[in-house]
Amino acid sequence: MSTATIARPRGGFSESTGGASEFAGMWRLLRLYLRRDRIILPLWVLLLSAPLGSVYIKSIEKIYSTPAQLAGFAHTVNTSPAQLAMYGPIYANNLGAAGVWKAGAFDTLIAVATILTVIRHTRAEEETGREELLASTRVGRLASLTAALVMTCTAALLVGLIGAASIKAAGVDGGGALAFGLAEAGCGIVFAAVAAVTAQLSSSARATRGIAFAVLAATFVLRAVGDARDVTGPTSPLVWLSPQGWAVQVRPFAGNHFAVLLLFVVVAAALIAVAYALLGRRDLGAGLLAERPGAPMAGPRLAGPVGLAWRLQRGTLIAWTCGLALYGAIIGSVVHGISGELGNSKAVNDVIARLGGAQGLEDSFIAIAFDMVGLMAAAYSISAALRMYSEESADRAESVLTAAVGRIRWAASHLLFAIGGPALALLISGLLAGLLYSVATNDMGQTGRVLSAALIQLPAVWLFTGAAMLLFGLVPRWATVAWGVFVAGVALYLLGSVAGMPQWVLDLDPYSHLPKLPSEPFRATPVVILLVIDIVLIGVGLYGLRRRDMR
Repeated sequence: MSTATIARPRGGFSESTGGASEFAGMWRLLRLYLRRDRIILPLWVLLLSAPLGSVYIKSIEKIYSTPAQLAGFAHTVNTSPAQLAMYGPIYANNLGAAGVWKAGAFDTLIAVATILTVIRHTRAEEETGREELLASTRVGRLASLTAALVMTCTAALLVGLIGAASIKAAGVDGGGALAFGLAEAGCGIVFAAVAAVTAQLSSSARATRGIAFAVLAATFVLRAVGDARDVTGPTSPLVWLSPQGWAVQVRPFAGNHFAVLLLFVVVAAALIAVAYALLGRRDLGAGLLAERPGAPMAGPRLAGPVGLAWRLQRGTLIAWTCGLALYGAIIGSVVHGISGELGNSKAVNDVIARLGGAQGLEDSFIAIAFDMVGLMAAAYSISAALRMYSEESADRAESVLTAAVGRIRWAASHLLFAIGGPALALLISGLLAGLLYSVATNDMGQTGRVLSAALIQLPAVWLFTGAAMLLFGLVPRWATVAWGVFVAGVALYLLGSVAGMPQWVLDLDPYSHLPKLPSEPFRATPVVILLVIDIVLIGVGLYGLRRRDMR
Protein backbone atom coordinates (compact mmCIF):
# COMPACT_ATOMS: atom_id res chain seq x y z
CA MET A 1 0.00 0.00 0.00
CA SER A 2 1.30 3.44 -0.84
CA THR A 3 2.29 5.49 2.16
CA ALA A 4 0.39 8.43 0.70
CA THR A 5 -2.92 6.62 1.32
CA ILE A 6 -2.37 6.13 5.04
CA ALA A 7 -3.97 9.01 6.91
CA ARG A 8 -2.94 10.22 10.31
CA PRO A 9 -5.89 10.81 12.64
CA ARG A 10 -6.78 14.49 13.05
CA GLY A 11 -8.23 14.13 16.51
CA GLY A 12 -6.52 14.47 19.83
CA PHE A 13 -4.80 11.06 19.83
CA SER A 14 -3.23 8.67 17.38
CA GLU A 15 -5.02 5.38 16.80
CA SER A 16 -1.66 3.63 16.92
CA THR A 17 -0.93 4.83 20.42
CA GLY A 18 -3.99 3.40 22.08
CA GLY A 19 -4.90 6.71 23.72
CA ALA A 20 -1.35 7.77 24.55
CA SER A 21 -0.15 11.32 24.10
CA GLU A 22 0.53 12.66 20.63
CA PHE A 23 4.14 13.08 21.78
CA ALA A 24 4.44 9.44 22.95
CA GLY A 25 7.77 7.87 22.01
CA MET A 26 9.47 11.22 21.41
CA TRP A 27 12.37 10.53 23.77
CA ARG A 28 13.01 7.13 22.21
CA LEU A 29 13.01 8.69 18.77
CA LEU A 30 15.39 11.36 20.02
CA ARG A 31 17.81 8.65 21.16
CA LEU A 32 17.48 7.00 17.73
CA TYR A 33 18.21 10.25 15.88
CA LEU A 34 21.18 10.98 18.12
CA ARG A 35 22.56 7.54 17.40
CA ARG A 36 22.09 7.95 13.65
CA ASP A 37 23.78 11.37 13.71
CA ARG A 38 26.46 10.47 16.26
CA ILE A 39 29.21 11.40 13.77
CA ILE A 40 27.83 14.15 11.57
CA LEU A 41 26.08 16.12 14.35
CA PRO A 42 29.21 16.65 16.53
CA LEU A 43 31.18 17.46 13.39
CA TRP A 44 29.01 20.34 12.28
CA VAL A 45 28.58 21.61 15.82
CA LEU A 46 32.34 21.83 16.36
CA LEU A 47 33.15 22.98 12.83
CA LEU A 48 30.73 25.92 13.09
CA SER A 49 31.77 27.00 16.58
CA ALA A 50 35.40 26.20 17.38
CA PRO A 51 37.16 28.54 14.88
CA LEU A 52 35.27 31.69 15.86
CA GLY A 53 37.78 32.87 18.45
CA SER A 54 41.01 31.18 17.41
CA VAL A 55 40.72 32.07 13.72
CA TYR A 56 38.72 35.26 13.33
CA ILE A 57 39.56 37.24 16.47
CA LYS A 58 43.25 36.30 16.50
CA SER A 59 43.72 37.00 12.79
CA ILE A 60 42.22 40.49 13.11
CA GLU A 61 44.32 41.15 16.24
CA LYS A 62 47.53 40.34 14.38
CA ILE A 63 46.83 42.78 11.54
CA TYR A 64 45.05 45.64 13.31
CA SER A 65 46.85 46.16 16.59
CA THR A 66 45.82 49.75 17.42
CA PRO A 67 42.44 51.51 17.81
CA ALA A 68 43.28 53.78 14.88
CA GLN A 69 43.90 50.82 12.59
CA LEU A 70 40.64 49.18 13.72
CA ALA A 71 38.78 52.42 13.06
CA GLY A 72 40.29 52.64 9.57
CA PHE A 73 39.31 49.05 8.84
CA ALA A 74 35.72 49.64 10.00
CA HIS A 75 35.48 52.82 7.90
CA THR A 76 36.70 50.97 4.80
CA VAL A 77 34.16 48.19 5.30
CA ASN A 78 31.28 50.55 6.02
CA THR A 79 31.91 52.52 2.83
CA SER A 80 32.09 49.45 0.56
CA PRO A 81 28.63 48.37 -0.71
CA ALA A 82 30.01 44.98 -1.78
CA GLN A 83 31.43 44.24 1.68
CA LEU A 84 28.26 45.49 3.37
CA ALA A 85 26.11 43.26 1.17
CA MET A 86 28.30 40.24 1.79
CA TYR A 87 28.83 40.47 5.56
CA GLY A 88 27.03 43.54 6.92
CA PRO A 89 28.47 46.62 8.67
CA ILE A 90 30.87 46.96 11.59
CA TYR A 91 29.14 49.00 14.30
CA ALA A 92 32.10 49.66 16.64
CA ASN A 93 35.83 50.33 16.36
CA ASN A 94 36.97 47.54 18.66
CA LEU A 95 38.59 44.14 18.28
CA GLY A 96 35.46 42.16 19.08
CA ALA A 97 33.23 43.90 16.54
CA ALA A 98 35.88 43.67 13.80
CA GLY A 99 36.73 40.06 14.72
CA VAL A 100 33.18 38.71 14.42
CA TRP A 101 32.36 40.72 11.30
CA LYS A 102 33.16 38.01 8.76
CA ALA A 103 32.16 35.30 11.23
CA GLY A 104 28.63 36.62 10.74
CA ALA A 105 28.52 34.43 7.63
CA PHE A 106 28.25 31.49 10.02
CA ASP A 107 24.57 32.26 10.62
CA THR A 108 23.86 31.13 7.05
CA LEU A 109 26.02 28.02 7.47
CA ILE A 110 24.22 27.11 10.70
CA ALA A 111 20.91 27.57 8.89
CA VAL A 112 22.03 25.16 6.16
CA ALA A 113 23.00 22.55 8.77
CA THR A 114 19.72 22.82 10.69
CA ILE A 115 17.61 22.68 7.52
CA LEU A 116 19.35 19.50 6.36
CA THR A 117 19.08 17.88 9.79
CA VAL A 118 15.36 18.52 10.29
CA ILE A 119 14.42 17.38 6.80
CA ARG A 120 16.60 14.28 7.10
CA HIS A 121 14.61 13.10 10.12
CA THR A 122 11.13 14.14 8.94
CA ARG A 123 10.29 14.34 5.27
CA ALA A 124 13.13 12.04 4.14
CA GLU A 125 11.92 9.38 6.60
CA GLU A 126 8.41 9.59 5.17
CA GLU A 127 9.67 9.43 1.60
CA THR A 128 11.58 6.20 2.25
CA GLY A 129 8.65 4.61 4.12
CA ARG A 130 10.40 4.27 7.48
CA GLU A 131 8.02 6.75 9.09
CA GLU A 132 5.13 4.47 8.15
CA LEU A 133 6.68 1.65 10.18
CA LEU A 134 7.09 3.93 13.17
CA ALA A 135 3.52 5.19 12.83
CA SER A 136 2.25 1.62 13.19
CA THR A 137 3.76 1.37 16.70
CA ARG A 138 3.10 3.31 19.90
CA VAL A 139 4.50 6.55 18.53
CA GLY A 140 2.49 9.76 18.79
CA ARG A 141 1.58 11.86 15.78
CA LEU A 142 3.90 14.73 16.76
CA ALA A 143 6.74 12.64 18.21
CA SER A 144 8.97 12.45 15.14
CA LEU A 145 8.86 16.16 14.30
CA THR A 146 9.34 17.10 17.97
CA ALA A 147 12.38 14.83 18.37
CA ALA A 148 13.97 16.27 15.22
CA LEU A 149 13.39 19.83 16.42
CA VAL A 150 14.66 19.16 19.95
CA MET A 151 17.88 17.61 18.64
CA THR A 152 18.49 20.26 15.97
CA CYS A 153 17.67 23.29 18.10
CA THR A 154 19.82 21.98 20.95
CA ALA A 155 22.70 21.50 18.52
CA ALA A 156 22.26 25.06 17.22
CA LEU A 157 22.30 26.37 20.79
CA LEU A 158 25.49 24.41 21.47
CA VAL A 159 27.07 25.99 18.40
CA GLY A 160 26.27 29.42 19.79
CA LEU A 161 27.48 28.71 23.32
CA ILE A 162 30.71 26.97 22.25
CA GLY A 163 31.35 29.76 19.76
CA ALA A 164 30.79 32.37 22.48
CA ALA A 165 33.25 30.56 24.75
CA SER A 166 35.80 30.43 21.92
CA ILE A 167 35.43 34.17 21.31
CA LYS A 168 35.66 34.96 25.02
CA ALA A 169 38.82 32.84 25.29
CA ALA A 170 40.39 35.05 22.61
CA GLY A 171 40.45 37.88 25.14
CA VAL A 172 37.43 40.03 24.25
CA ASP A 173 34.32 41.09 26.19
CA GLY A 174 32.20 38.17 27.39
CA GLY A 175 28.91 40.02 26.93
CA GLY A 176 29.61 40.65 23.27
CA ALA A 177 30.72 37.06 22.78
CA LEU A 178 27.47 35.79 24.32
CA ALA A 179 25.38 38.17 22.20
CA PHE A 180 27.08 36.95 19.03
CA GLY A 181 26.76 33.28 19.97
CA LEU A 182 23.07 33.55 20.84
CA ALA A 183 22.36 35.44 17.62
CA GLU A 184 24.01 32.68 15.57
CA ALA A 185 22.08 30.01 17.51
CA GLY A 186 18.83 31.93 17.06
CA CYS A 187 19.33 32.03 13.30
CA GLY A 188 19.85 28.27 13.23
CA ILE A 189 16.75 27.64 15.35
CA VAL A 190 14.54 29.83 13.15
CA PHE A 191 15.58 27.94 10.03
CA ALA A 192 15.06 24.62 11.79
CA ALA A 193 11.47 25.83 12.26
CA VAL A 194 11.35 26.88 8.59
CA ALA A 195 12.42 23.35 7.61
CA ALA A 196 9.70 21.92 9.88
CA VAL A 197 7.09 23.91 7.94
CA THR A 198 8.45 23.09 4.47
CA ALA A 199 8.56 19.40 5.43
CA GLN A 200 4.76 19.49 5.46
CA LEU A 201 4.42 20.99 1.97
CA SER A 202 5.89 18.48 -0.47
CA SER A 203 6.09 14.70 -0.56
CA SER A 204 9.67 14.90 -1.85
CA ALA A 205 12.64 15.52 0.45
CA ARG A 206 14.54 17.08 -2.45
CA ALA A 207 11.71 19.55 -3.15
CA THR A 208 11.40 20.26 0.57
CA ARG A 209 15.08 21.14 0.79
CA GLY A 210 14.71 23.31 -2.30
CA ILE A 211 11.86 25.32 -0.75
CA ALA A 212 13.75 25.78 2.54
CA PHE A 213 16.93 26.87 0.78
CA ALA A 214 14.92 29.27 -1.38
CA VAL A 215 13.61 30.89 1.82
CA LEU A 216 17.18 31.06 3.15
CA ALA A 217 18.44 32.66 -0.07
CA ALA A 218 15.59 35.19 -0.06
CA THR A 219 16.29 36.26 3.51
CA PHE A 220 20.00 36.58 2.75
CA VAL A 221 19.22 38.84 -0.21
CA LEU A 222 16.89 40.97 1.95
CA ARG A 223 19.67 41.45 4.49
CA ALA A 224 22.27 42.13 1.81
CA VAL A 225 20.14 44.75 0.07
CA GLY A 226 19.16 46.31 3.39
CA ASP A 227 22.76 46.54 4.62
CA ALA A 228 24.26 47.89 1.38
CA ARG A 229 23.59 51.47 2.39
CA ASP A 230 25.05 54.30 4.44
CA VAL A 231 25.47 52.83 7.94
CA THR A 232 25.15 56.28 9.50
CA GLY A 233 21.50 56.46 8.39
CA PRO A 234 18.49 54.58 9.78
CA THR A 235 18.37 50.80 9.54
CA SER A 236 16.60 49.62 6.39
CA PRO A 237 13.21 47.92 6.96
CA LEU A 238 14.43 45.06 4.74
CA VAL A 239 16.90 44.01 7.44
CA TRP A 240 14.03 43.38 9.86
CA LEU A 241 12.48 40.89 7.41
CA SER A 242 15.53 38.60 7.62
CA PRO A 243 16.80 36.42 10.49
CA GLN A 244 20.33 37.08 9.23
CA GLY A 245 19.53 40.78 9.53
CA TRP A 246 18.37 40.30 13.13
CA ALA A 247 21.69 38.60 13.92
CA VAL A 248 23.53 41.69 12.65
CA GLN A 249 21.21 44.02 14.58
CA VAL A 250 22.01 42.27 17.87
CA ARG A 251 25.23 44.29 17.38
CA PRO A 252 27.71 42.21 19.41
CA PHE A 253 30.44 44.35 20.97
CA ALA A 254 28.51 47.47 19.88
CA GLY A 255 25.78 47.78 22.48
CA ASN A 256 24.76 44.08 22.68
CA HIS A 257 21.05 44.50 21.89
CA PHE A 258 19.85 41.31 23.60
CA ALA A 259 16.20 42.37 23.14
CA VAL A 260 16.49 41.60 19.41
CA LEU A 261 16.93 37.93 20.35
CA LEU A 262 13.22 37.86 21.24
CA LEU A 263 12.49 38.03 17.49
CA PHE A 264 14.15 34.64 17.04
CA VAL A 265 12.13 33.13 19.88
CA VAL A 266 8.76 34.52 18.72
CA VAL A 267 9.22 33.66 15.03
CA ALA A 268 10.58 30.17 15.74
CA ALA A 269 7.68 29.42 18.11
CA ALA A 270 5.15 30.67 15.56
CA LEU A 271 6.67 28.60 12.74
CA ILE A 272 6.77 25.46 14.88
CA ALA A 273 3.10 25.98 15.78
CA VAL A 274 2.31 26.28 12.06
CA ALA A 275 4.28 23.10 11.35
CA TYR A 276 2.29 21.18 13.97
CA ALA A 277 -0.99 22.52 12.57
CA LEU A 278 -0.05 21.55 9.00
CA LEU A 279 1.09 18.10 10.13
CA GLY A 280 -2.40 17.45 11.45
CA ARG A 281 -3.99 18.37 8.12
CA ARG A 282 -2.15 16.02 5.80
CA ASP A 283 -1.81 12.30 5.17
CA LEU A 284 1.28 10.35 6.10
CA GLY A 285 3.73 10.44 3.21
CA ALA A 286 1.83 13.16 1.36
CA GLY A 287 2.42 16.89 1.16
CA LEU A 288 -0.05 19.76 1.29
CA LEU A 289 1.04 20.99 -2.15
CA ALA A 290 -0.57 18.89 -4.84
CA GLU A 291 1.90 17.17 -7.12
CA ARG A 292 1.69 18.20 -10.76
CA PRO A 293 0.59 15.28 -12.95
CA GLY A 294 3.08 14.27 -15.60
CA ALA A 295 2.47 13.97 -19.31
CA PRO A 296 0.64 10.80 -20.40
CA MET A 297 3.51 9.93 -22.74
CA ALA A 298 7.24 10.49 -22.26
CA GLY A 299 8.84 12.91 -24.70
CA PRO A 300 11.77 11.99 -26.93
CA ARG A 301 14.23 13.58 -24.50
CA LEU A 302 13.37 10.86 -21.96
CA ALA A 303 14.09 8.05 -24.39
CA GLY A 304 17.47 7.23 -22.83
CA PRO A 305 19.22 7.29 -19.44
CA VAL A 306 20.96 10.60 -20.17
CA GLY A 307 17.63 12.30 -20.82
CA LEU A 308 16.21 10.87 -17.60
CA ALA A 309 19.29 11.94 -15.64
CA TRP A 310 18.97 15.46 -17.07
CA ARG A 311 15.33 15.59 -15.98
CA LEU A 312 16.32 14.52 -12.45
CA GLN A 313 19.43 16.67 -12.18
CA ARG A 314 18.54 19.85 -14.05
CA GLY A 315 16.98 21.79 -11.16
CA THR A 316 19.94 21.21 -8.87
CA LEU A 317 22.45 21.93 -11.63
CA ILE A 318 20.80 25.24 -12.56
CA ALA A 319 20.50 26.34 -8.92
CA TRP A 320 24.12 25.55 -8.06
CA THR A 321 25.42 27.11 -11.28
CA CYS A 322 23.52 30.33 -10.59
CA GLY A 323 24.75 30.40 -6.99
CA LEU A 324 28.41 29.89 -7.90
CA ALA A 325 28.08 32.41 -10.74
CA LEU A 326 26.80 34.99 -8.25
CA TYR A 327 29.71 34.21 -5.93
CA GLY A 328 32.13 34.62 -8.83
CA ALA A 329 30.60 37.98 -9.67
CA ILE A 330 31.10 39.12 -6.09
CA ILE A 331 34.75 38.00 -6.18
CA GLY A 332 35.40 39.88 -9.41
CA SER A 333 33.74 43.05 -8.14
CA VAL A 334 35.55 43.34 -4.79
CA VAL A 335 39.06 42.02 -5.43
CA HIS A 336 40.54 45.09 -7.17
CA GLY A 337 41.92 47.54 -4.66
CA ILE A 338 41.61 45.12 -1.75
CA SER A 339 45.02 46.20 -0.50
CA GLY A 340 43.52 49.61 0.29
CA GLU A 341 40.92 47.98 2.56
CA LEU A 342 43.58 46.46 4.80
CA GLY A 343 44.90 49.77 6.09
CA ASN A 344 48.46 51.06 6.39
CA SER A 345 49.83 49.23 9.42
CA LYS A 346 53.37 47.88 9.33
CA ALA A 347 52.09 44.30 9.60
CA VAL A 348 49.81 44.83 6.59
CA ASN A 349 52.58 46.43 4.54
CA ASP A 350 54.92 43.56 5.37
CA VAL A 351 52.33 41.02 4.25
CA ILE A 352 51.68 42.90 1.00
CA ALA A 353 55.41 43.16 0.32
CA ARG A 354 55.90 39.42 0.86
CA LEU A 355 53.07 38.71 -1.57
CA GLY A 356 54.65 40.83 -4.26
CA GLY A 357 52.76 44.09 -3.89
CA ALA A 358 49.11 44.93 -4.49
CA GLN A 359 48.88 42.65 -7.56
CA GLY A 360 50.29 39.74 -5.58
CA LEU A 361 47.78 40.34 -2.80
CA GLU A 362 44.90 40.40 -5.26
CA ASP A 363 46.14 37.20 -6.90
CA SER A 364 46.32 35.51 -3.50
CA PHE A 365 42.80 36.69 -2.70
CA ILE A 366 41.52 35.22 -5.99
CA ALA A 367 43.24 31.90 -5.28
CA ILE A 368 41.75 31.62 -1.79
CA ALA A 369 38.31 32.74 -2.94
CA PHE A 370 38.19 30.07 -5.63
CA ASP A 371 39.32 27.45 -3.13
CA MET A 372 36.02 28.21 -1.39
CA VAL A 373 34.16 28.02 -4.71
CA GLY A 374 35.84 24.65 -5.28
CA LEU A 375 34.56 23.39 -1.94
CA MET A 376 31.02 24.46 -2.86
CA ALA A 377 31.34 22.78 -6.26
CA ALA A 378 32.44 19.59 -4.50
CA ALA A 379 29.25 19.68 -2.42
CA TYR A 380 27.17 19.87 -5.61
CA SER A 381 29.20 17.06 -7.19
CA ILE A 382 28.55 14.74 -4.22
CA SER A 383 24.84 15.58 -4.36
CA ALA A 384 24.71 14.77 -8.07
CA ALA A 385 26.59 11.49 -7.64
CA LEU A 386 24.42 10.38 -4.74
CA ARG A 387 21.32 10.79 -6.89
CA MET A 388 22.08 7.20 -7.94
CA TYR A 389 21.80 6.15 -4.30
CA SER A 390 18.42 7.88 -3.99
CA GLU A 391 17.15 6.25 -7.17
CA GLU A 392 18.24 2.80 -6.03
CA SER A 393 16.85 3.24 -2.51
CA ALA A 394 13.45 4.27 -3.92
CA ASP A 395 13.43 1.24 -6.29
CA ARG A 396 13.29 3.49 -9.35
CA ALA A 397 16.71 2.37 -10.62
CA GLU A 398 15.44 -1.21 -10.81
CA SER A 399 12.71 -0.14 -13.26
CA VAL A 400 15.28 1.53 -15.50
CA LEU A 401 17.68 -1.41 -15.39
CA THR A 402 14.99 -3.91 -16.38
CA ALA A 403 15.00 -2.24 -19.81
CA ALA A 404 17.85 -2.38 -22.29
CA VAL A 405 20.06 -0.24 -20.07
CA GLY A 406 23.18 -1.60 -18.40
CA ARG A 407 24.39 -0.55 -14.97
CA ILE A 408 27.49 1.21 -16.30
CA ARG A 409 25.45 3.18 -18.82
CA TRP A 410 22.93 4.14 -16.14
CA ALA A 411 25.66 5.23 -13.71
CA ALA A 412 27.53 7.10 -16.45
CA SER A 413 24.42 9.18 -17.18
CA HIS A 414 24.47 10.52 -13.60
CA LEU A 415 28.26 10.82 -13.48
CA LEU A 416 28.01 13.04 -16.54
CA PHE A 417 26.35 15.65 -14.31
CA ALA A 418 28.47 14.90 -11.24
CA ILE A 419 31.61 15.52 -13.33
CA GLY A 420 30.43 17.99 -15.95
CA GLY A 421 28.15 20.00 -13.67
CA PRO A 422 30.95 21.36 -11.43
CA ALA A 423 33.04 22.07 -14.53
CA LEU A 424 30.22 24.15 -16.02
CA ALA A 425 29.57 25.99 -12.74
CA LEU A 426 33.26 26.79 -12.21
CA LEU A 427 33.64 27.87 -15.84
CA ILE A 428 30.78 30.38 -15.58
CA SER A 429 31.88 31.54 -12.12
CA GLY A 430 35.46 32.07 -13.31
CA LEU A 431 34.39 33.87 -16.46
CA LEU A 432 32.16 36.30 -14.55
CA ALA A 433 34.84 36.98 -11.94
CA GLY A 434 37.49 37.44 -14.64
CA LEU A 435 35.40 39.78 -16.76
CA LEU A 436 34.44 42.00 -13.82
CA TYR A 437 38.03 42.08 -12.55
CA SER A 438 39.28 42.90 -16.04
CA VAL A 439 36.85 45.80 -16.32
CA ALA A 440 37.96 47.11 -12.91
CA THR A 441 41.66 46.94 -13.86
CA ASN A 442 41.22 47.98 -17.52
CA ASP A 443 43.17 44.85 -18.48
CA MET A 444 41.17 42.19 -20.33
CA GLY A 445 44.10 39.82 -20.04
CA GLN A 446 43.11 39.23 -16.41
CA THR A 447 40.08 37.19 -17.52
CA GLY A 448 42.15 34.15 -18.45
CA ARG A 449 44.21 34.34 -15.25
CA VAL A 450 41.11 34.39 -13.06
CA LEU A 451 39.46 31.62 -15.09
CA SER A 452 42.51 29.43 -14.52
CA ALA A 453 42.07 29.88 -10.76
CA ALA A 454 38.53 28.54 -11.09
CA LEU A 455 39.22 25.56 -13.36
CA ILE A 456 42.28 24.38 -11.41
CA GLN A 457 39.86 23.34 -8.64
CA LEU A 458 38.36 20.54 -10.74
CA PRO A 459 40.86 17.72 -9.93
CA ALA A 460 40.13 18.22 -6.19
CA VAL A 461 36.38 18.51 -6.80
CA TRP A 462 36.33 15.26 -8.76
CA LEU A 463 38.15 13.51 -5.91
CA PHE A 464 34.98 13.90 -3.83
CA THR A 465 32.96 12.64 -6.82
CA GLY A 466 35.19 9.58 -6.91
CA ALA A 467 34.78 9.00 -3.16
CA ALA A 468 30.97 9.11 -3.54
CA MET A 469 31.08 6.71 -6.51
CA LEU A 470 33.46 4.35 -4.68
CA LEU A 471 31.20 4.13 -1.64
CA PHE A 472 28.06 3.72 -3.74
CA GLY A 473 29.60 1.02 -5.89
CA LEU A 474 31.22 -1.06 -3.14
CA VAL A 475 29.20 -0.43 0.05
CA PRO A 476 25.94 1.28 -0.96
CA ARG A 477 24.54 1.36 2.57
CA TRP A 478 27.42 3.68 3.49
CA ALA A 479 27.14 5.87 0.40
CA THR A 480 26.07 8.93 2.39
CA VAL A 481 29.38 8.75 4.28
CA ALA A 482 30.61 10.73 1.26
CA TRP A 483 29.20 13.78 3.07
CA GLY A 484 31.37 12.90 6.04
CA VAL A 485 34.39 12.83 3.72
CA PHE A 486 33.38 16.27 2.49
CA VAL A 487 32.98 17.65 6.02
CA ALA A 488 36.42 16.27 6.91
CA GLY A 489 37.87 17.95 3.82
CA VAL A 490 36.30 21.29 4.76
CA ALA A 491 37.59 20.94 8.31
CA LEU A 492 41.11 20.23 7.08
CA TYR A 493 41.00 23.23 4.77
CA LEU A 494 39.64 25.65 7.36
CA LEU A 495 41.28 24.44 10.56
CA GLY A 496 44.23 22.24 9.66
CA SER A 497 47.05 24.74 9.91
CA VAL A 498 45.42 26.66 12.75
CA ALA A 499 44.89 23.56 14.87
CA GLY A 500 48.53 22.48 14.44
CA MET A 501 47.76 19.11 12.85
CA PRO A 502 50.68 16.94 11.69
CA GLN A 503 51.79 17.36 8.11
CA TRP A 504 50.62 13.93 6.97
CA VAL A 505 47.07 14.86 8.02
CA LEU A 506 47.28 18.20 6.22
CA ASP A 507 48.43 16.37 3.09
CA LEU A 508 45.04 14.62 2.96
CA ASP A 509 43.48 17.90 1.84
CA PRO A 510 43.43 17.73 -1.99
CA TYR A 511 43.17 21.50 -2.36
CA SER A 512 46.52 21.97 -0.60
CA HIS A 513 48.32 20.19 -3.46
CA LEU A 514 46.91 22.26 -6.31
CA PRO A 515 48.93 25.23 -7.61
CA LYS A 516 47.41 28.46 -6.28
CA LEU A 517 46.71 30.12 -9.59
CA PRO A 518 47.16 32.92 -10.50
CA SER A 519 49.53 33.74 -7.62
CA GLU A 520 51.74 30.67 -8.28
CA PRO A 521 53.03 29.12 -11.50
CA PHE A 522 51.21 26.10 -12.89
CA ARG A 523 52.60 22.70 -11.83
CA ALA A 524 51.37 19.71 -13.81
CA THR A 525 52.53 16.91 -11.48
CA PRO A 526 49.97 17.32 -8.63
CA VAL A 527 47.18 17.91 -11.15
CA VAL A 528 48.00 14.71 -13.04
CA ILE A 529 48.29 12.68 -9.81
CA LEU A 530 44.91 13.91 -8.58
CA LEU A 531 43.30 13.15 -11.95
CA VAL A 532 44.70 9.61 -11.88
CA ILE A 533 43.30 9.12 -8.36
CA ASP A 534 39.93 10.45 -9.55
CA ILE A 535 39.84 7.99 -12.44
CA VAL A 536 40.81 5.06 -10.20
CA LEU A 537 38.16 5.87 -7.59
CA ILE A 538 35.40 6.22 -10.19
CA GLY A 539 36.58 3.11 -12.04
CA VAL A 540 36.64 0.94 -8.92
CA GLY A 541 33.21 2.28 -7.94
CA LEU A 542 31.78 1.38 -11.36
CA TYR A 543 33.35 -2.06 -11.16
CA GLY A 544 31.79 -2.62 -7.75
CA LEU A 545 28.38 -1.48 -9.00
CA ARG A 546 28.58 -3.93 -11.87
CA ARG A 547 29.47 -6.86 -9.59
CA ARG A 548 27.18 -6.33 -6.60
CA ASP A 549 23.49 -7.04 -6.14
CA MET A 550 21.05 -4.18 -6.42
CA ARG A 551 19.50 -3.32 -3.07
